[in-house]
Amino acid sequence: MELRPWRLSDAESLARYANDPDVSANLRDAFPYPYALSDAEAYIRDCAAKEETQLCRAIVIDGAAAGSVGVFPKTDICRRTGELGDWLAKPFWGRGIMTAAVAEICREAFRRFDIVRIEANIFARNIGSRRVVEKNGFTLEGVLRKSVCKRGEILDSCMYSLLREEVGL
Repeated sequence: MELRPWRLSDAESLARYANDPDVSANLRDAFPYPYALSDAEAYIRDCAAKEETQLCRAIVIDGAAAGSVGVFPKTDICRRTGELGDWLAKPFWGRGIMTAAVAEICREAFRRFDIVRIEANIFARNIGSRRVVEKNGFTLEGVLRKSVCKRGEILDSCMYSLLREEVGL
């Protein structure tokens, strides 16, 4: 597994892996489904355009972009907080790949940005993603009852955080 900046040449593998209803089921509606090649190209261009203000990396497995991980600094009174966002193609679930990717991206984000906290808001039913952040030392701060609506279903979400001093930087 390698984390690296997105390249336009990743668009085809990105579109192929992202176009999965099981992947999109636990992501925000901003992540389209179905996921077309044009969506992949737009995403990659957006990541490149915002490279100075956010940290977004392709998760590359066997030479193909098979997921994404990033930390996105917030603004205003939350300007010292970054938000973790990630997804991984279903064929690679359960192999520890995302756990390693999250560890790497969080260390890089704390080094690069003047943030003191990274938070992750995860659907309560998404046990795999919850385990990833827990393995990386994130603390469950609370369950937000009926806080999200996905595909017409009202769901709980879990707020997790990781503080700079918990990473040892």
